[in-house]
Amino acid sequence: MTHDAPPAQTPTAPEPALHRGVGDRLNWLRAGVLGANDGIVSTAGIVLGVLGATTDRTVLLTAGTAGLVAGALSMAVGEYVSVSTQKDTQSALLDLERRELAETPEAELDELAAIYAAKGIPADLARQVAVALTERDALRAHAEAELNLDPDEVARPWQAAWASLLAFTVGALLPLLAALLSPPHTQVVATAVAVLLALVVTGAVSARLGGAAVTRAVLRTVAGGAVAMTVTYGIGSLVGTAV
Repeated sequence: MTHDAPPAQTPTAPEPALHRGVGDRLNWLRAGVLGANDGIVSTAGIVLGVLGATTDRTVLLTAGTAGLVAGALSMAVGEYVSVSTQKDTQSALLDLERRELAETPEAELDELAAIYAAKGIPADLARQVAVALTERDALRAHAEAELNLDPDEVARPWQAAWASLLAFTVGALLPLLAALLSPPHTQVVATAVAVLLALVVTGAVSARLGGAAVTRAVLRTVAGGAVAMTVTYGIGSLVGTAV
């Protein structure tokens, strides 16, 4: 007895929308991780510098809070300015591409076909691809081929600024709370341990987001944090002794 084979199913193309926004999300996630790392290291430096001079919790809270607020605002403003510049550049390039498509569509079509031909696609097929993509979405086709830019993923300054501000604040709270909540004789050790563990996490996450080797990134991040804490604690001890 024979069985009829099930009808062949036509494969469906993956939905492009599922992949849109991935680059943008990675950008602000990376900004958030870097903000948290900066918050951890810079505030740990302040906290340990103060602890090197005094164990007064009022002084520690004042200095740590001031460093947290100043650092978070600085990160947010810096990220906003940087990403705004990136957005302005991207918008200008897209506007130029729109103008060229409106004024010289045939020349733009030839240019797009030439780009695909340069990648090894036969000239006739490259031309067909260029025509098909242009008919579907000319701006997207040219932006992706010429500029390596997705029109839907233009940089978002406010998103990056808020991500950096919140991440820096969360990161900065860790060494500050570790110092404030620990007994006086364990403040330095507790703060250092909490910071180094947090840097392991941020180093690993940043490596994952960037596709880099995790071990190397973690060692680099932890070593940098350890040096910063050692130097600031030493300076605090010297200043505290002198005063």
